[in-house]
Amino acid sequence: MKHLLIIACSFLFFVSNAQEVKFGKISKSELQQKVHPKDSSANAAVLYKKEEIYFVYTESDGFMQHREIHERIKIYNKQGFDYATEKIYLYEGNGGNKEKVNKLKGYTYNLVDGKIEKEKLKKDGIFEEDYNEFTEINTITMPNIKEGSVIEFSYKIVSPFLAVDDVIFQYNIPIDKFDFKFRTPEYYVYDKKVNPKAFYYPNITSSVSESSGKYTTTGGSRTNTLNGSKNYGQGSFDYKEKVLLANEVDIPALKVEAYAGSLDNYRAKLILELSAILNSYGGIEKSFSTDWNKVCRSIIANSDFGNQLNRSNFFKNDIEEIAAMGNDDYQKALLLQSYVKSKVKWNGFYGYTAMKGTKKAYSEGEGNVSDINLLLIAMLRSQGIKASPVLVSTRDNGVPIFPTRKGFNYVICMVESGDSYILLDATEPYSMVNVLPARTLNWQGRLLRDNGNSTWVSLRPSKQSSETTSLNIKINDDYSIEGKVRQSITEHLALNYRNSYSNLSADDHIKRLENNKGDIEISNLEFANDMDITKPVMISYDYEASDAIDEVGGNLYFSPLLFFAMDENPFKLEQREYPIDFAFPFKDSYLINIMLPEGYAVESLPKSEIFEFKDGESKFKYVIKENGKFLQLSIELNLGNSLINPSDYGVFKQFFNKVVEKQAEQIVLKKV
Repeated sequence: MKHLLIIACSFLFFVSNAQEVKFGKISKSELQQKVHPKDSSANAAVLYKKEEIYFVYTESDGFMQHREIHERIKIYNKQGFDYATEKIYLYEGNGGNKEKVNKLKGYTYNLVDGKIEKEKLKKDGIFEEDYNEFTEINTITMPNIKEGSVIEFSYKIVSPFLAVDDVIFQYNIPIDKFDFKFRTPEYYVYDKKVNPKAFYYPNITSSVSESSGKYTTTGGSRTNTLNGSKNYGQGSFDYKEKVLLANEVDIPALKVEAYAGSLDNYRAKLILELSAILNSYGGIEKSFSTDWNKVCRSIIANSDFGNQLNRSNFFKNDIEEIAAMGNDDYQKALLLQSYVKSKVKWNGFYGYTAMKGTKKAYSEGEGNVSDINLLLIAMLRSQGIKASPVLVSTRDNGVPIFPTRKGFNYVICMVESGDSYILLDATEPYSMVNVLPARTLNWQGRLLRDNGNSTWVSLRPSKQSSETTSLNIKINDDYSIEGKVRQSITEHLALNYRNSYSNLSADDHIKRLENNKGDIEISNLEFANDMDITKPVMISYDYEASDAIDEVGGNLYFSPLLFFAMDENPFKLEQREYPIDFAFPFKDSYLINIMLPEGYAVESLPKSEIFEFKDGESKFKYVIKENGKFLQLSIELNLGNSLINPSDYGVFKQFFNKVVEKQAEQIVLKKV
């Protein structure tokens, strides 16, 4: 009897979980829900998601990909309002082939006086825009959103392309239920991989089913291209479908963590890559990439990539004098990189294939990433320099874990000389040799050789960036302070500073420096080497602050780091699923000189200390000493490794806690 009860309960559980959620069937309990039952921190949650991908055959178009989406989302608070917007990406290929969206509908549901009211998505809530020349975005914004609303939308994308977008199993909010199905004709072979870096792993099953397609012939005989038979009039053909199925419940949110890099690197997703097209007899009609070398050879064979590397007639006369100014390959590379930057501006579009082509981009003065960096490589090669493309996946695009052309969306340049090499990116005005934009610092890139072979190269900077600050402090009779700040900033920190400040007026520069520094006034700002990227950024300014000193019972209390001290530890979680990714190693150094005010002496000073993480891989040094009428401090935070593994998170969090606490320690002066 006990066994029968277990079987019955299991059957009921299976039926309840397998039951499909019907569009428009909203319950009061969904609208009454105030917080997510399993994640009280969630601003919104996906109550239900259904995604089905399949192929439909017509004689005129062949197999067309259909992708149906149905989502129901609960909005808990104002921070969740962003989830009331859905972006639909539609792609267009050569020859006018284009994806289309249809059967789009949506409703917003609210509970008003105990009754469910719904408002329909209208045309004025649907916006179309060109993302680039190959992509259109349809944005839907649901109407009448309130705290507690439930939104629901569905649509179908019909695509002439065989490439299948990744199936996302995990959002930044929890998903209560997700039903997924992928059906593909037996003629198409897709490699199927689940992101192994994700901490949530969906259960995906596979099976085989039967299906059929219809055809119509007029005016005589026609050979069916799928099975090779002669057909007359109308008919049909049978084929098998390979089916992937998943019915997931309680998918946890992918939580944002400080310095995590791109969360997409750790998102649960199914990656589908077309690897072969078969004929009706099961033989391979066309094979696609199966390893990294084949992937890279197919990219080189693309006319919008490989052909661009060998075109030089249109610029050759323009660069000979420039290249001749360099004493070696690296100097020539730097000079030609500067020339490309001045000649062709980046239009903001990514891509490893040329959008306009190097010649047109050169003449028009604008191009995408590939136009610009393939142009740089072509110029370098025309001067006999060993230059090669490096395929990159940007930080917001994730890491290509499996051999796939879809994994890359960017390309940079490598120059080799002897046993060393440098990396260059001419899209960024303030980038330097081996100082790449932060968007490209995504672990590793794929170097393409002329012989078709390829290999991984590290994109992580090995040279440490530094910010050195000299701070003078004078305490006035009214307990305000004044002094001077001088800073020297190098490498990636200099790149970031130039990007933030170089295009600002002096007044706006000062306002941004004053921001979040309390009651401070900055004057006499000097900004040197803002455009000379071969030198460190140099900044100096005078300051006055009225709220840095606390006077209690005749004693003065203040932190010597003033407005440079960290307020809190950014690492708050007890446990961490992903690495800490600072993007590049860095060192912050402070040399502080404090003039003791007349009539005051030292009551107490922070203790000089050194903290280390992982045998000195990272180190914090705090040295303070009294020298006559002055206090002198040397404070240094040295992070030698920019990537901290989750297994080391607890120890690193403790290390950082000590750093923050030490920076907050105060000097106490007593009246004498």
